Amino acid sequence: MIQQVTRGIKITVKTQYEGTFLKDFVLNYTFAYDIEIENQSKSSVQLLSRHWKIFESLSKTKVLDGAGVVGKKPVINPGEVHKYKSGCLITSAIGSMKGAYTMIDFSTTKKFNVEIPAFKLCAPFILN
Repeated sequence: MIQQVTRGIKITVKTQYEGTFLKDFVLNYTFAYDIEIENQSKSSVQLLSRHWKIFESLSKTKVLDGAGVVGKKPVINPGEVHKYKSGCLITSAIGSMKGAYTMIDFSTTKKFNVEIPAFKLCAPFILN
């Protein structure tokens, strides 16, 4: 489990290896990740967008940007937690991800970035 707090927003990430499959004749490694976004600040915030950097040991870094998370732009009040599950395909057994959420603070109406700490994507058999 990886955790980080930015401006009162705590991000917790847990990853899980899901297996492999062929996609377009290329072996892909599948990883799931659970993310908890806990608002430890005194203001309500809304998650507007996400920015990901996906690193693979055998390929170029991928950059992904998009609105919200899994189709939602959650409002997170002080003391509340928003949880979601997503996944990632990579073409090597080892990789990592990191990123940022863009949020808006309702008390100041200002946007700010919350770091998503780097976390490993590693198939368990590669460690032996």
